[in-house]
Amino acid sequence: MSGCSDRIVPLAVKIVVSGGLGVGKTTFIRAISEIEPLSTEAAMTEASLGVDSLDGVESKTTTTVALDFGRITLDPSIALYLFGTPGQARFAFLWDDLMAGALGTVVLADTRRIGESSFAVDHFESRGLPFVLAVNRFDGAERHSTGQVRDALRLSDSVPVLECDARDRGSVRDVLGTLMDRVIGARADSGPDSRTAALVR
Repeated sequence: MSGCSDRIVPLAVKIVVSGGLGVGKTTFIRAISEIEPLSTEAAMTEASLGVDSLDGVESKTTTTVALDFGRITLDPSIALYLFGTPGQARFAFLWDDLMAGALGTVVLADTRRIGESSFAVDHFESRGLPFVLAVNRFDGAERHSTGQVRDALRLSDSVPVLECDARDRGSVRDVLGTLMDRVIGARADSGPDSRTAALVR
């Protein structure tokens, strides 16, 4: 009985992974999830022609139509539940549903289509949810400094901007660690509560 009472139950933290079409959200979650990730990818059809821009990602043949889901235990006390959004702005009504109860967001960006990240940035800024911008480095894509990306998206200095490789587990983990630092800092600034105390225990 005493062994059961000493077992640490991880705090469940909901995190949203968002960004434009084809930025690597599904890959990001697959790279880090310790469980078989849930994916709702479907083949892109002619119905999306002229509606969803594929400039820069012309070879893309599938897209997330509802959500991606995965889980990663950062340490024995914190488990992150990752919810990936559809990339198309026309599915933004689902974003708010996925945001319910979330403590923070990773916004992925593709420098080949940097403008596609503007909608996601504006969406989460307007709702006051702490987020970080992770620039996913695609093979063959022109490289830009994080400062140039920050300027292009008009991000405040308080928003962390970092490079990542959505295929690499260690890189994804670094992004999530940076987001958790921002979440804890934002909640500490707004005053202590039980959830913040749990995050920093």
